[in-house]
Amino acid sequence: MDIKKKLQQVPSASGIYIMKGAGEKVLYVGKAKNLKNRLRSYFQKSAALGDRKSKMVQEIKAFEYVVTKNELEALVLEANFIKKLKPRFNIILRDDKNYPYLKLTVNEKWPRLAIVRKIDKDGALYFGPYVPAGTMWEMVKFIRRHFSIRICKYNLGRPFRPCVQYQMGRCLAPCSESLRRDEDWEIYQETVREVRSFIQGDKRELLVNLHNRMHRLSEELKFEEAARIRDRLKALEGAWESQRVTTPELGDMDVIGLYRAKEEASIFMLFLRNGMVVGQKDFFIKKLGDIEDKELIESFVGQFYSREMLLPSKIVLPVKARLQIQKQWLQQKRGRAIKLASAKGEHEHKILKMANDNAYYSFNKHKDAGSDEALLMLKNILTLKAIPGKIVAIDVSNISGSESVGACVLYEEGKFIKNGYRLFKIKTVKGIDDVAMIGEVVDRYLKSIADSNGEAPQLLLIDGGRGQLQYALSAAKQFDLSVEIVAIAKAREKLSQVNKTGIRTDCERVYIPGKRAPVYLEPFLSSTYLLQKIRDEVHRFAIGYHRKLRSMRTFASPLEKVKGIGKARRLLLLRHFGSIDKIRKARVEDIAALKGMNRKIAGDLKKSLN
Repeated sequence: MDIKKKLQQVPSASGIYIMKGAGEKVLYVGKAKNLKNRLRSYFQKSAALGDRKSKMVQEIKAFEYVVTKNELEALVLEANFIKKLKPRFNIILRDDKNYPYLKLTVNEKWPRLAIVRKIDKDGALYFGPYVPAGTMWEMVKFIRRHFSIRICKYNLGRPFRPCVQYQMGRCLAPCSESLRRDEDWEIYQETVREVRSFIQGDKRELLVNLHNRMHRLSEELKFEEAARIRDRLKALEGAWESQRVTTPELGDMDVIGLYRAKEEASIFMLFLRNGMVVGQKDFFIKKLGDIEDKELIESFVGQFYSREMLLPSKIVLPVKARLQIQKQWLQQKRGRAIKLASAKGEHEHKILKMANDNAYYSFNKHKDAGSDEALLMLKNILTLKAIPGKIVAIDVSNISGSESVGACVLYEEGKFIKNGYRLFKIKTVKGIDDVAMIGEVVDRYLKSIADSNGEAPQLLLIDGGRGQLQYALSAAKQFDLSVEIVAIAKAREKLSQVNKTGIRTDCERVYIPGKRAPVYLEPFLSSTYLLQKIRDEVHRFAIGYHRKLRSMRTFASPLEKVKGIGKARRLLLLRHFGSIDKIRKARVEDIAALKGMNRKIAGDLKKSLN
C-alpha cells in the first residue's frame, strides 16, 4: 500500500484513525480534530514522536480512518474501538465490567431495594458504585436486619400470602392485601426514607427521625415498637463507626490517584458519595514507554468512564490537564454539569493524597507479587521462546460423551481476567473423544483471534497429555499466530516413586512439542503452583458449565421436546391439567379443545408423551 498516496485522500475532518501492521494486525487507535494533519504528523521525518510511537511507525503497513461529526463523537468511538480491538500501542484497561449499585425503586408505590449492574432512566434512585462489593453486601445485610423494606422482585399487582421475611419482622409485607391500608403505606414510606438516609450517610436526619419516632411510640404506650427503634439506633451508631467518612462537604466525587516508576504505573480510584468512601479500584499498567502522565490520565478517563456508570459531580485528577472534550462527553452522559480538574482546597488535597498513597502501595503490591519470577521459571523449565505474560488454558468436560463442553480461561498480569473467559458447546465431535474435543476448542478459539485480529496468548496450556497436545498442535497449524502450546497432565499415582534417572514420576508433568519425554514439575515451586492454579481454574470453569447444561437437561419438561408446543402452550396445558401425568392420560379430543390447540398438535403431543 502507498501510504503517501492515501495520506493525500484523508479529509481535514475530525474522527478516529486505526494503524495496522503486518497481517492487518491493529497496532494503535487514536482520535483527531483534524485527521489529515494528525496522520501526516506520524510520517514526517522531522516529527518528534518519542520512542514508543517511533517504534510503532516502523511497524505500520496501512491505516484506516472513520470520519465523525465532531471531536466529541470521535472520543466515544475511540474508547469503543480500543476496548474491542485492544491495540498493542494503546493503554489498555483490563477491567471492563459494570460495577454493582444499590437501587431503591422510589418510582414504585411500594419501593424495594435491589442490587443491579445496569443503570436505567426509570425514576429509581441508584447508589454506588461499590467496588469491591463486600461493603455493599454488608450494608444490605444491615438494612435487612434493621429496616423492614422488601427486597423481593414479585409483582405486587395481585396480593398473596406474606413470606417468612414478614414472620421474621424483616418486611412490612405490602404483598398482603390486609397490610395495604393508607396508614400502612405511610409507615412503609417512612421506612423507605430511613433506608435512603442510611445509604447516603445522612446521620443527622436519620437519627433525629428515629428519636422522634421512638418518643412518639412511647407516648402512645407502644413500648415494644419503641424498644425496636432504640435497638436500631444503637446498631446504626455501631455501623457508622466502621464506615470511612471523610468530609460531607466533599459531596459526590471520584478521585484518581497515580504512582509511576519508569514504564509502569498504578492508578487508584476512590469513589466518594456524600463525603463517604463507598468504593475503590486499582489498575496496574505496564509498557508505558515515554507516554507522559497527562496522556496516560486522558486515555484512562476515556476508557474507564466509557462503561455504564453513575457519574459524580466532580472528578479529581492527579495531574494538571484541561480535558475539555472529555468534560463535554461526561456532561452529556450525566445530563448535568461535571467538574474535571485537579484538587482544590485542603479537603480535596487530603483525599487526593490518600489516593496517591494507595496508588503507591498498590504499585508495590503488584511488583512484590512474585508472578514475574514464576513466569521466568516457566520460560526456562518449558524452554519457551519468551516469558509467557499472557496464558490461556483450555479444558473439556463431558460424561459418556453427553453435554460435551469446552472452556478457556485467561491469566495475565498476575491475575485471572474474567472477561477473557470463553465457553464452547462441542459441535463436531460425537461420543467419548476428549482429544478431538480439545482440537475443536483450540480451532474455534484461535479462529476467533485470527478473525478479529486479536492478540494471541504467548502460551496455550492444554489440560491433558500427549494426545491432547497433538490435536491442539494440529488445530493451530492453519493459523499464522505466534503462540506456544504445551499440555499439563496430573500425576499418575500408580507409577513408581522414582524412575531410573532419580526423577519422581508421581509429579505433575508437562508435554512439550518435539520432546519425547515430559517435563516433570517439582512440587512446591512457584512455577508449578502457577501452572496448577491455571489448570484448576479452567477445569472448574468447564465442569461448572457442563453441570449447568446437564441440570437444564435433567429438569427440562418433556413438553419442550414436542414440536409446536411453545412456552404459552406449555403453561396452558399445565394450568388446565395440573401435571404431565394427567396430560399423558387425557384424551386427544380434550387437549385439542383447549384454546390455541388443534387436533394435529394434540396428537403429536400424545405420541411424544406415550
